[in-house]
Amino acid sequence: MSPNGNVDQCDVVMNLSAVDRCSFVKKTPDCSMEDGFINYLYLAFCLLPPNLTPLTITFCIIWLLCLFVILGLAASKFFCPNLSAISTSLHLTHNVAGVTFLALGNGAPDIFSAVAAFSHPHTAGLAIGALFGAGIFVTTVVAGSVALVNPFPVASRPFLRDVIFYMAAVFWTFVMLYRGSTTLGETLGYLSLYGVYVLTVIISAYIYNRQKLLRNMSDHNVAHVQEFHSSDSSDDDFPCLTGGTVQHEDGSEYSLLQTHSESTSQIFLSSLNPIDNRKWRRKSRRWKVLKVLKTPIEVLLLLCIPVVDPDRADRNWKRPLNCLHLITAPLVCVLTFQSGTYGSHMIQGELPVWLLTLLLGLFLSAIVFFTTKNETPPKYHPLFALMGFAVSAVLISAAASEVVSLLHMLGVVLSLSNTVLGLTLLAWGNSIGDCFADITIARQGYPRMAISACFGGIIFNMLFGVGLGCLLQMLKTQSNVQFESEGLLMWILAGALGLSLVLSFIIIPLRQFHMDRAYGVFLLVFYAIFLLIALLTEFGQIHMA
Repeated sequence: MSPNGNVDQCDVVMNLSAVDRCSFVKKTPDCSMEDGFINYLYLAFCLLPPNLTPLTITFCIIWLLCLFVILGLAASKFFCPNLSAISTSLHLTHNVAGVTFLALGNGAPDIFSAVAAFSHPHTAGLAIGALFGAGIFVTTVVAGSVALVNPFPVASRPFLRDVIFYMAAVFWTFVMLYRGSTTLGETLGYLSLYGVYVLTVIISAYIYNRQKLLRNMSDHNVAHVQEFHSSDSSDDDFPCLTGGTVQHEDGSEYSLLQTHSESTSQIFLSSLNPIDNRKWRRKSRRWKVLKVLKTPIEVLLLLCIPVVDPDRADRNWKRPLNCLHLITAPLVCVLTFQSGTYGSHMIQGELPVWLLTLLLGLFLSAIVFFTTKNETPPKYHPLFALMGFAVSAVLISAAASEVVSLLHMLGVVLSLSNTVLGLTLLAWGNSIGDCFADITIARQGYPRMAISACFGGIIFNMLFGVGLGCLLQMLKTQSNVQFESEGLLMWILAGALGLSLVLSFIIIPLRQFHMDRAYGVFLLVFYAIFLLIALLTEFGQIHMA
């Protein structure tokens, strides 16, 4: 995607001699990424000697994994729970919350990564590749794994509804790519398609529940309970929402049970401990190793982002830590938003913004600390959910920008297209957490919930990832968005996603909406064949005549 339709001049750097690469990177505008804290191309070609390039790539891949961990933790442990708390404070129904706030929570890494990729003309292929690649991965590998773990009958109407809307979104995206451009009106219409989906979910759930109430009028109480826990309606089946129990269990990692006799320092230290001793004893060794590796990042995030849990009696109020959040949270926002551009800005040439933010945070923290108690949260405690939402959104956006910059560097160094990097590394990184979560939910006996999360969330990711990215780029450039097709690979990607949806739309109804292990194997084989064809196309083994 590019306003001018020009190609990425930075791709030719590997054709130069090792001596000339640094000066080329410095002089070529396409080699400098505006977003992100680190110029990875400058790091690879100027700061480090050429003979250390393999080691540089290795460290960059390790750093990429760390960024994916930050994205996953910030979204699942902070962004999503705070959105859930906000929806509870606004008294939203499960259906409305599931397809709005909580869909955003589930799709935050994908959407922020797409928006970050669209912000630069030559990384838009990452966004398209990641969104299409994640769509294929989720609808084949994740859905197939769920079917293998626990074969089950699919809820027919929600399944058909989600597949139809997703096919419409994919077709609309395909049309925009085929035409090579999109206008402001078309982009707004593209975004409004999700509004139509939300209305369809709400209206269909209302009609279904109304009919069920009429059928069960003799037992009003049972009907009222089934209104929100229908086995045929997957409208509520979003991990963040249905995580009312799951999320509450995970939330206990951050809030160990404490007595009123604990001192302020004890409360502070215990609230920074992300390991629940009771949970630790019954977990597998693999889980423990991953937990230990993630713990330093979790502690850093705990120091910066408040989490409000309306399901707990104290709503996760930790007075000393929450007071610290009033200092660290605004400071983190200022220092990470737009790669810290505004943090170093001087007010009237004398006072930096970060220092003013620090002073205001200290002032507010002192007021809250001396006017509240450890035992009871203040009336304004729900406002901490808004702060947690804002800080986690900024951190996710910053991490997503770093991921895009890093993948752009890897693409240049390894001579890989942005599309193949998007459909592999970026798509896998953003989807692997959902994969394990959905498989776990299926093993616990809720395969319908898992399969609805597969299809419901990616509709939001596709429409808002592409739509919001295009809209922001239009506002920035004041012109229509031009898409640069990266050749045959882009059409293979779009065609494979469309084919997988059409096959699911045809085969599952023919099988009486039953997903068994045979169909799960078929989906996994389909993804393996698609990935093989995509990689052969990338390396020139398959090409147009």
